[in-house]
Amino acid sequence: MTSSTSPPSRPTNDPRREGFGSVLRSEWTKLRTVRGWVIGLVAAAVLCVAFTFVVGHGNQEGGCTGPPPPGSGPNSPGTNCYTGHPFVPTGPNGEAVADSYRLVEQPLSGNGTLTAQVTSLTGLIWTGPANIAPSLAHTKPGLAAWAKAGILVTPSTHQGSPYAAIMATGSHGIRWQYNYTHDTAGLPGPVSVSSPRWLRLTRAGDLVTGYDSLDGAHWAEIGTVQLTGLTGSVQAGLFVTSPADDLGANNSSATLATATFGEVHLSGDFPHQSWDNQVEGANTQTYPTQPAGRSWFRQPGGTFTISGSGDIAPQVAGGNLGGSGGTTSLLASGALGLIAMTVLATLFVTSEYRRGLIRTTLTASPRRGRALAAKAIVIGSVTFVAACIATAIAEPISRHVLHAYGNYVFPLSTLAAVRATIGTGLLFAIAAVLVLALGTISRRSAGAVATGIVVFVLPFIVSHPLSPAASG
Repeated sequence: MTSSTSPPSRPTNDPRREGFGSVLRSEWTKLRTVRGWVIGLVAAAVLCVAFTFVVGHGNQEGGCTGPPPPGSGPNSPGTNCYTGHPFVPTGPNGEAVADSYRLVEQPLSGNGTLTAQVTSLTGLIWTGPANIAPSLAHTKPGLAAWAKAGILVTPSTHQGSPYAAIMATGSHGIRWQYNYTHDTAGLPGPVSVSSPRWLRLTRAGDLVTGYDSLDGAHWAEIGTVQLTGLTGSVQAGLFVTSPADDLGANNSSATLATATFGEVHLSGDFPHQSWDNQVEGANTQTYPTQPAGRSWFRQPGGTFTISGSGDIAPQVAGGNLGGSGGTTSLLASGALGLIAMTVLATLFVTSEYRRGLIRTTLTASPRRGRALAAKAIVIGSVTFVAACIATAIAEPISRHVLHAYGNYVFPLSTLAAVRATIGTGLLFAIAAVLVLALGTISRRSAGAVATGIVVFVLPFIVSHPLSPAASG
């Protein structure tokens, strides 16, 4: 008679049958019960918040100080001395905008059409010293890519007012733009005497439509917009503008554009036959000044030659306002917190190798991959939460400090603030997990920490120096 024997069953508390949840709880318990790790985690968050004051204090705008003009606020025209930065207009949706240009216009009391032929667009680039206001001296020929010349309709010439415009550009062909943030491409290619472009705007109530043409006979509609506040009499005319090296960095060069309009035709409710010349939002510290007699003139036969500097576009950090804004301060202050997070993530695994505790961990969870995955989830989660909390606290502090020291702080929507907070948390979490992997491979704290700092922290320091830097 034969009998078979079966292998003994494993006890229900066999660590090999322990679920991933138990391994995860075990790693979490390790982290929270080691006092030094908890202190390091808190210290990383505190460093991010505290160093915001240091970086914000270092970003003081140079120039002058003094009381604001009577009746003006901290961001009103003419308050450069009080705020430490140029007045920054805001567009219809509250965004910071650049709004400066040369306008030759007539009032349009009702419906009407303005048609113009652009036959040339040339430019000059300022090459003079950086410590003096630009002028027509010390320039060289050159046309900014986003130099603009065309037709514009606006209910008011106050900076930040709604507008619609059809224009030729330096390197981006014909564009239909309105309210600073909307842009549609038209005919490609540069304008010249041999290849002119025809532009047309029509107004019907508060509806404005833009057209372009190669020959002035066959027209293509590019876009239509219903402008807020476009009631009664409005300003319609020819404009020219040219940004300071496309709103580049602090060392960007001022530019000047000159356009020739070969033919200009008006139809509709234009009550006056004379043209008025205006300079909107001129900033002589950024754009070249020029004698009034050379800014525009009308030749016999109706040909206009107009020169202008500036831009009509969203304002951006790092442009005419330098690096002012909360983002630079937050990124620079986050570098110290990231160093602390790097050390913590490294010690979370290398300390077990150094003390021989890794054998206990692998005995409790023989599947090495599962144990390391649990460590990664725990360290990634806690660094994500800590970084999000630190960023949520540091962001309003950073904006307050920068504003107090004369910086213009760009408007930030709630959604953008949430994205920045979550993005910072994800960055810290990913860095912590990758440093944990480096520590697992090297089993040495010094090498993993050094590598983590070079890979993750050094780019912060290079891109956003921790030392005070003047902007503007």
